[in-house]
Amino acid sequence: KENADPQRTAFLLRKQWTLYSVTPLYRFSNARLRDYARLLSAFIAAEKQKGLAVEVGVELDIKVVVSSLPDLKGSDQDQAAILVQLSSRSPASPKNSEEKLIWSGWFCCVSGDDLSENVPEDFTCLPLFLANGAESYTSIVGSWFQKTFDCCFRRLAISPLNLSWMAAMWTGCKVDKTASVELVFSVPCLPQPLDISYAIHPEDAKALWDTVQKTPGEITQEEVDVFMDCLYSHFHRHFKIYLSATKLVKVSTAIASAHCDGIIKFLQSQYLTGVLMLLTELAISQIQ
Repeated sequence: KENADPQRTAFLLRKQWTLYSVTPLYRFSNARLRDYARLLSAFIAAEKQKGLAVEVGVELDIKVVVSSLPDLKGSDQDQAAILVQLSSRSPASPKNSEEKLIWSGWFCCVSGDDLSENVPEDFTCLPLFLANGAESYTSIVGSWFQKTFDCCFRRLAISPLNLSWMAAMWTGCKVDKTASVELVFSVPCLPQPLDISYAIHPEDAKALWDTVQKTPGEITQEEVDVFMDCLYSHFHRHFKIYLSATKLVKVSTAIASAHCDGIIKFLQSQYLTGVLMLLTELAISQIQ
C-alpha cells in the first residue's frame, strides 16, 4: 500500500496530538461532511451562549470545516480519515483577513480490518482520534460527535510495554535525518517526581537492534525484551542505576515521539501510516 501523500499530510507532522479511542459511529455518512460542519458550528455557538466560552472576553466567529483525508489508509477496507478544523476570526478584523486555525482533530483507521469486519453495516469504524488545540474545544467537538453518532471517546494511554515496542521498531527504521534515541524513565515512590533521560546515538541503537532482530520485517516480544535489557545493563554499568525498577514514560526517535499519557508527535511523513497502524491497533484493543 502506498504511503500517505507527503504534501497532503505535512500539516500532521511536528504537532503534539492527544490520542483517544472511539467506538464505531452510528449512521455516519461521508456524503454529509458539509452538513456536519454546519451542525457542529451551530452546536459550538450554542455552547458559547451557555457561557461555556472557550476564550473568555474574546468574541470569536468560529468556522468549522469537516473534510476527508483519503490518503491515510492501510488497506482498501479502511474508511477514509476525517479531519475536523476550527478556525477563528474576531468580528473586529477586516472581512478578508486570514482565519486562524485554532483546533484540529481527525479520526482514522489504518489497517483496522479486524474491527471493520465485525461491525454491522450502519456503523463506521474510525477507532483512533487525534486532537491538537485547547482541551475545551476537544470536549465540545467530542460531545457533539457522541450525541450525533452514539459513540464514546476515551483517552488512550500508551503502556510502558508498548513504548518499548515503539523504541525498538522506530530504532530499526531507515531515516535520512538521524536524531538520537531518547528514553525517559520515571522513578516511582519518591516524594518529588524524578525523571531519568537516557539518550543513545542513533547508529549505536540501530546496531544493537540489528544484532537482536532475527527476521527483518518481523518483531517478537522476546527481541524487544532483549533490546531493552541490553540498554538497561549498559546504563547500569555506567551509572549503577537499575532502570528496570523505573517506568518508561516517553520515547523519542527520528520517526516519532510518544508519551505514556497518550501524546504523540509524528516526525517523518513516510512512516506516518506505519505509526498510525500501531496506534489504531491500540485504540481497537481499548474498545473491545
